[in-house]
Amino acid sequence: MSLIICPDCGHEVSAVATKCPNCGHPFTAPVIERKVVVANTPPREEGLPTWAFVLFGVIGVALLFAVFLFVTRSNQDESADSNINVNLAAKRTPEIHEKTPSQTVSVAPATGSQPVSVPSGSAPVSSAPSSVTTVPSSPNSSTIVPKEMSDKGMVTIDAKIETPKGAVQSVRAEKFYLLDDSLDSILSRANLEPIEGQTLVNSFGLSVLYPSRYGEFNREALNAIKSHIKYNVLTDSNGKAQLKEVKPDSYYLFGVTKSGNAFAVWDSPVTIQTGQNILNLSPQKLTEVENNSAEDE
Repeated sequence: MSLIICPDCGHEVSAVATKCPNCGHPFTAPVIERKVVVANTPPREEGLPTWAFVLFGVIGVALLFAVFLFVTRSNQDESADSNINVNLAAKRTPEIHEKTPSQTVSVAPATGSQPVSVPSGSAPVSSAPSSVTTVPSSPNSSTIVPKEMSDKGMVTIDAKIETPKGAVQSVRAEKFYLLDDSLDSILSRANLEPIEGQTLVNSFGLSVLYPSRYGEFNREALNAIKSHIKYNVLTDSNGKAQLKEVKPDSYYLFGVTKSGNAFAVWDSPVTIQTGQNILNLSPQKLTEVENNSAEDE
């Protein structure tokens, strides 16, 4: 503790005393110097604080993740929509087939299996082996149209013949036709006279079987048929063929084949509709020819 000297009595007095304890001389209250300590404030840095960059980085990562989820969900939705469309298309397919169902047409044989008696003639008869009989195609006949149209029909043919012994064989490499009229009507309007004792249809079959004897009838018949051909097709080794792009309408299925001393002629009405048409051809019975001529034996 610091001491001071009293100015009146000269005694030492504490520096903090308010009066002299010896003489009572008053002292002025000591002035205590107070020092204010001010903490130094660090200078403020310009720009954004470090924590702001961290916050922005977290927000950016969150946004990228959200965009990734959105794109992924969109792709999944598109894939789901595509699957739905495919499924719906698959479900609609039967409805389309219901609108254009396959049409099965049963075609009955045009001729019977009764033997045909051929009148004797002056010209020798050559027994021609089974071969392809070709009827000239008309300029407008066509089996294939380049561009498929939804309003056209497809015709499937499966041709067979029944031999006199009851065996069923495929009609191989033989042409079949769709005519706009029946063979009998076409030959009648051409003013062709039937072979003696035969119908016009059987007469045509005989002219195919024996062209050397009935060549004139065969030529005139083929010329008459030519202008009525709308479509034609050749059967394969199994007796099957397909006609594409057929205009829906009513036609006559025409074909002819020969085997040994017998022939078969198809001349049946058919109706072709839009879509698949299956001509269910019953095995056509061969018509045998009984040759009574001594020259023909």
